[in-house]
Order: sequence, then structure tokens, then C-alpha cells
Amino acid sequence: MSAHCQVTGRVPGFGKSVSHSHKRSNRRWNPNIQRKTYVLPSEGRRITLTLSTKGIKTIDRDGIESVVARIRARGEKV
Repeated sequence: MSAHCQVTGRVPGFGKSVSHSHKRSNRRWNPNIQRKTYVLPSEGRRITLTLSTKGIKTIDRDGIESVVARIRARGEKV
């Protein structure tokens, strides 16, 4: 599963870890990605989305139907 949110588009951030001696090494900040299943009443089926926690809150606020419509408007298959 890739660390990419289907609703908000959040992806990992990249940067450097800096040690006490100031040596730098590569690191990455992953978003908190969850797999969540929702029921689409209009289609009578379930869908599984890969979401960040902010994406889950967005669905709670706006509703699954409107969020799926936005995803499909972007051209993503759901």
C-alpha cells in the first residue's frame, strides 16, 4: 500500500535527520494512512479507500457521496 491519501492527496515528506554530531542522513515523514471501507448507498456496494486521518475527518464532515464524486471528477477510479 502506497503512502498516498485518495481524498487529500497527502504524500510522504522527505528531508534529513541531523544527529548530535551534525551528520545528516535521509529520512521520510509518512502520513498516517489507513484503509477504510465505506458503504455507498446510491450504488448499493462497499468501497475501500486509502485515507489519511485528515481524509477520514473530511468524509465525516462532507459525506461519502460528495467525496466520491470529487474523486471521480479528478479521474480516479473508485
